[in-house]
Amino acid sequence: MEAETQMITKDMTIGDIVEKYPETTDIMMSYGLHCFGCHVNVYETLEQGIASHGMEETALESMLEDMNKAVAKRATMPAEEIKKLEGGKVVVTDFAAKKVLEIMKSNGKEGWCLRIGVKRGGCSGYSYLMDFEQAPASDDTVLEKNGLKYFIDPKSMEMLNGAVIDYVESLQGAGFKIENPNAQSSCGCGKSFG
Repeated sequence: MEAETQMITKDMTIGDIVEKYPETTDIMMSYGLHCFGCHVNVYETLEQGIASHGMEETALESMLEDMNKAVAKRATMPAEEIKKLEGGKVVVTDFAAKKVLEIMKSNGKEGWCLRIGVKRGGCSGYSYLMDFEQAPASDDTVLEKNGLKYFIDPKSMEMLNGAVIDYVESLQGAGFKIENPNAQSSCGCGKSFG
């Protein structure tokens, strides 16, 4: 079975894991590993990522088990669901999807979709765009996460390929955070990149 021959191992690079199995990003985040949004993820193995964050070997073993369960689940999924997973190069985490749905509800926009994009401007050359729309354009990539439909236009997809959108809460405040491996530079505000 193909799913069994492509199991995730500790010596695979984080970039390869995310590219082949984008659904594993939520699992990595649940363990506190955020390396999938870093530009070095194509060189760093899962084992190195865990070690660099000071995590125990037991965390690595547990994470591997959880990720391999998610990969094995693919074998039971319909082809159209697998295509959605593989085509989704911009990942919205579970927590971010939940927050977007809450914001939609509080703004009276239940049932709408989230547009994710990039526009010229900002202090580093480009700015991230997140807005509510009722329907995608014909050439948009349409994805779904936990009941949230989101879409991305082709030009933005080029600049956001591999990005992960999360919602973070800290002592400094709360908000959406975009880990974009394509950004060569970014502004301290987190809303602009170059």
